[in-house]
Amino acid sequence: MDNQDTQEVETEVTITQSVVKNAGGLALFAFITAGVIAMVQLFTSDQIAENIALAQAKALYEIVPQTQVDNDLLATTLNLSSINNDPAMNTQLLGEFDEDVYAHIAIKDNQVRSFIFPSMTKHGYTTDIHLLVGINIDGTVAGVRIVDHKETPGLGDKIELKKSNWVLDFNGKSLTVPSYENWKVKKDGGEFDQFTGATITPRAIVAAVKGALDFFENHKEQLLKQANTLIQNNDTSLKVKS
Repeated sequence: MDNQDTQEVETEVTITQSVVKNAGGLALFAFITAGVIAMVQLFTSDQIAENIALAQAKALYEIVPQTQVDNDLLATTLNLSSINNDPAMNTQLLGEFDEDVYAHIAIKDNQVRSFIFPSMTKHGYTTDIHLLVGINIDGTVAGVRIVDHKETPGLGDKIELKKSNWVLDFNGKSLTVPSYENWKVKKDGGEFDQFTGATITPRAIVAAVKGALDFFENHKEQLLKQANTLIQNNDTSLKVKS
């Protein structure tokens, strides 16, 4: 083997060793990174869960003020997905949830005052929009709050109370005020304002709130029966949500 062949072989060996070394380094880096991420998730999961609970509690008590209830809104819940094992309980009116759906119950002087339903729409401008819809026993809206969305800043994000008062327009509304046919944005011939340059987002929220009102109207008797059972059993402070 002449010197040129020897040099070529040595070059190939060097390149191979370099590739193996780099690949090993990348694998080690990936392994360490994955480990760090897993550790961070492990040690922060409880804090994240607590933050979510606090944010949800804040929204619940914005809909029904703490002074108007005797119970813990966050803890007093009904599993709507399995209530009475009733297949007729159409939770699809609240959205396409992949897990059990829980309603929160507002109780004052041992009487059910309101239900607060989670709702979700896939018809926003970007991704899914999650909201809470409070409905009084008389079928009027106690309040609506957006709890998660990624709508366009400066346009669709006006559904947030901190960005505009638009969401307050639902307060006191029902399936008859405005009329059932007018539960649409004004651009579609309905009652509710849309935003300048943004119609898709408010249209989705209006439909979601109407769906929650439909759900309550269709299942009011069952909901009240289950809620009153909680009261009779003195379980209104029990956290039944797993």
